[in-house]
Amino acid sequence: MMIDGTYTGVIDRIVDDETAVILIEADGEVRDQRTLPVERVPEDARKEGSVLAVTIEGGEIERLEYRPEETEERRESAQERLDRLGSRLSEKSEE
Repeated sequence: MMIDGTYTGVIDRIVDDETAVILIEADGEVRDQRTLPVERVPEDARKEGSVLAVTIEGGEIERLEYRPEETEERRESAQERLDRLGSRLSEKSEE
């Protein structure tokens, strides 16, 4: 169980347009997974990979705040990693 506080949450997936699966991170690692009705997630954050500030009180999620800048940074970072991996793989296939 997560202790009360504010954590980084990432939308892992939306199931049947009804349930949001949120990975809760602390110290850069996934520490918990929570599910919520998708209506509780800010509308502009209702997509895979969206980063949220998740406030937990009494062991329950009390507040979600969408972080669009962090979401974009993570997407760009992931794309850069994929691009690097792709270029390494194509170099190996040319050998």
